[in-house]
Amino acid sequence: MSYQPQFTITLPLLTRVEGIAALRERIQGATVQVPWIPALQKDTRARNTHSSTAIEGNPLTLEEVRALEEGATVAAPVRARREVLNYFAALRHVEKQASKKRLTHEDIFRLHAIIAGDVMDQGEAGRYRTMRVRVGPFVPPPPEDVSGLMFELLEWWNKEAPGMSPVLSSAILHHRFETIHPFADGNGRAGRALALWELYRRGFDSHHLFSVDEFYWEDRPRYYAALDAVRREGDDLTSWLEYCAEGLQQTLERVWERMGQLSITAAREKVVLRPRQEQLLKLLGQSGGMTPAELWAALNVSKQGAMDLLHPLLKAGLVQRVGTLKTGRYLLK
Repeated sequence: MSYQPQFTITLPLLTRVEGIAALRERIQGATVQVPWIPALQKDTRARNTHSSTAIEGNPLTLEEVRALEEGATVAAPVRARREVLNYFAALRHVEKQASKKRLTHEDIFRLHAIIAGDVMDQGEAGRYRTMRVRVGPFVPPPPEDVSGLMFELLEWWNKEAPGMSPVLSSAILHHRFETIHPFADGNGRAGRALALWELYRRGFDSHHLFSVDEFYWEDRPRYYAALDAVRREGDDLTSWLEYCAEGLQQTLERVWERMGQLSITAAREKVVLRPRQEQLLKLLGQSGGMTPAELWAALNVSKQGAMDLLHPLLKAGLVQRVGTLKTGRYLLK
């Protein structure tokens, strides 16, 4: 017997799913012409890693996460660095396994072992828990029930999930996994990685450009409240599905905006933008052009800091300067 989720397709949910489908089609059509998809994938991987680990309390900033992936030295506790590197490895593993049609307990064990290796507070990485656990006021099922519940979830995932929208199936998988809480530690990161896996294997995010975990990270209290609401509502997933659909729609809107800001098809070389550079491009797009003094005032950085942000954008052909060094302005190209 497989797991049977309970939910209602409400008008707000249906409207969001339709909006998501339209946005996805627009993005997928545009990316066919993009010569530097790997740079966008790298940026998305860093954003997902930062967000998913930060939700669990990891202190590294997005800039530090990117630096760590590139092999730079980051002044942070060993465990914090290991959590980040583990999650990068887990995302690459999921990407490689995206075409797998049937998932097993062993696939779940392998993913968790990658995520939680050397960072477990209790229990064993890659093995279902043998102890009772508590998540705030919520007490997950006892350890003797975990294997059976995961078997039912896997049956649903393999047989029933392909018959519904991946927008819904990824959200259902995410919540049910967190409810079972099959491992002693690392369930949050593993559950979010599995939700991405469902989007990838269903071909929803075929280019791996969507960082949904940013939405959860930016308002963690709401994320936890949305998870808890299902239990208060008698295991009805409707409100959770509406929440996740909102997050996915917002994520796709950001991807589309980011693609527009970058003037991707005009760029001469691959660039992975830092958050301040995204802010800079947005300012230029909204203002129609700014002087150097206006830029560093708006960004709250020094003159040299502004130039450090501008130089890669000028080199890539995303920004141009008109006029002299003293009286010129910077514009989107």
